[in-house]
Amino acid sequence: MLRRRSDTLIFSVCLTLGCVAPASSQTALTRSGQDYPNKPIRVVTGEPGGATNFSARFIAQGIAGGLGQNIIVENRPSRLLGEYVARALPDGYTLLIAGGTFVMGPLLQTMPYDVERDFAPVSLATTSPSVLLVHPSVQVKSVKELIALAKAKTGGLNYASGGSGAASHLAAELFKSMANVDLVRINFKGNGPALNALMAGEVQMMFVSASAVAPHIKSGKLHALAVISAEPSALAPGLPTVAASGLPGYESASSQGVWVPARTSAAIINRVHQEVVRFLARPDAKEKLFSAGSEVVASSPEQFAKAIRTELVRMGKVIKDAGIKVD
Repeated sequence: MLRRRSDTLIFSVCLTLGCVAPASSQTALTRSGQDYPNKPIRVVTGEPGGATNFSARFIAQGIAGGLGQNIIVENRPSRLLGEYVARALPDGYTLLIAGGTFVMGPLLQTMPYDVERDFAPVSLATTSPSVLLVHPSVQVKSVKELIALAKAKTGGLNYASGGSGAASHLAAELFKSMANVDLVRINFKGNGPALNALMAGEVQMMFVSASAVAPHIKSGKLHALAVISAEPSALAPGLPTVAASGLPGYESASSQGVWVPARTSAAIINRVHQEVVRFLARPDAKEKLFSAGSEVVASSPEQFAKAIRTELVRMGKVIKDAGIKVD
């Protein structure tokens, strides 16, 4: 009788005030996405500064209204970024916005995560196109002429690299491999010192973000031969692609994308994807990102997964052949 009266009391209170569903029911609702989101969301990204951090904060701010929740952006060291998010619950309340360093990391050094195994792609978000630059003393006018000069010159040409495994380094090694030329790497601690050395004529060529060097190209301090993305870019007006001007098939892009931990439900992934692409399609969002040096390239989760797989295979071979390692 006591147990029955207790059950009756609990039942009466639930009818009057409403009760929280059992854990199993809550899990089912979360998996279906019906109650998502019902609490603040974290967006995790790398260190402050740079295109990826800007994109992460801008996208987080832009999707908060559509999701109806506050979004908190957390900066984490790039070395720990993947492990931190991979260990998060796959419930849609931890999103990762990261770039090429995150994707290429396990190819360059031992990392406690696997990009394809531990994460589910949501959408490719933005790309920050780079250009192939030469110092004006290197008297070539096209990629084709640059390749010919590198093949004819004893010891080849040298190029500036902003650190081992950096985008500028990998773009040059891909170029070297595909063009079958000898390029000597001159390493610097970051793109800033590398760019200064190029402008001083201490090195002959470099691959660097288009937005970072636009004033130097305009002033004639540096000569841009081509943009290294697959398609021409409005951020590098008038420049052909490397692929179209002497090296067919060449493409190297610094992109940023959105991931969630693996095993996140398809319903939640689709909800986040919907809000991300909806925000990125807005003209004001495109304009803001463009002014910061990035272009919108939103994609489906399936397209993003395919692009990641292709890039890992292609760059994995370049990294292995060149023996690139990050200490």
